[in-house]
Amino acid sequence: MDKIALTIGPIDITWYSICILIGIILAAIIINNEAQKYNIPNEFVVNLIFWCMIFGFIGARIYYVVFNLNYYAESPMEIIKIWNGGLAIHGGIIAGLITLIVYCKKCNVNVLKMTDIAVPGLILAQAIGRWGNFFNMEAHGGVVSRTFLENLHLPNFIIEGMYINGNYYHPTFLYESLACLIGFLVILAIRSMKSTKLGNITSFYLIWYGMVRFFIESLRTDSLMLGNLKMAQVISILMIVIGVILYIITFIKCKNYSDVKAEEYEIKF
Repeated sequence: MDKIALTIGPIDITWYSICILIGIILAAIIINNEAQKYNIPNEFVVNLIFWCMIFGFIGARIYYVVFNLNYYAESPMEIIKIWNGGLAIHGGIIAGLITLIVYCKKCNVNVLKMTDIAVPGLILAQAIGRWGNFFNMEAHGGVVSRTFLENLHLPNFIIEGMYINGNYYHPTFLYESLACLIGFLVILAIRSMKSTKLGNITSFYLIWYGMVRFFIESLRTDSLMLGNLKMAQVISILMIVIGVILYIITFIKCKNYSDVKAEEYEIKF
C-alpha cells in the first residue's frame, strides 16, 4: 500500500497526515458550534484548539518516543518524522487536557463545561485518525486468516491492506475507529437529553474510550510497554476509574444542562 497521497515538488503528503488533518478540522467545527451555544467567544475557541493541537501533538510524540527510547537514541532525527506514525493518543489526551485546564483557568471559562464541549469532536477525530494507521500499515493486531477477515464482511481493500509481510492481521484500527464513531453518536444522544448533567459527557467519554482501548490493546502486537504491562491498558483503567468517579460527583453536585443558562465569559487573553 502506498503511504503517499500526493507529491508537490519535493514534498510528499501522506495519507496519515490527511486523516489527522480531516479529524482536526471536523473536531474544530463541532467544538466551535457547541461553544457558541454558551456565548464562549470564537477567539477563545480558536486559540484553545490551536494550543491544544500543538501541545497535544508534542505530548503524543513524547509519550511514544519515551517508550521507544532505544530506537530513537540510535536514530534521533526520526523523532521529528511524525508523518511516519508514532503518535500515542494517550499522550496527546494528557497533554491536551493539561493545556485546556490551564487555558480555561487563565480565561475564566468553566473547565468541565469545556471538556464536555470538546470530547465529541475529540472522539470523532480519533475515529478518523485511526485510518492513518491503516495507510501506514501499523497499529494492527495479531495474525489471522483471510477467511476470518472475509467472514467479517470487510471491503476487499481493507482485507488487502491487512496483508503485511506475508500475513493477514486483525484490523484493530477499524475496530477502534468504529467504536469511536459509535461513542460519538452516543455522546450526541446524551447531549440532547434534558437530564444530562454538567460533566456527564466527559465522564462517558473516559469510561467508553477506556473500555474500548483496553479491549483493542489486548489484540495489538505493537503495544508500548512498561515492564510486562501494556501502558495503554494501564491508562485505560485509570480513565475508567476517573470517569466513574467524575460521574458520581457530577450526578450529586452538578446541574442539568437544561438548567444551565448560556453565560457571558470575561475572557482574559
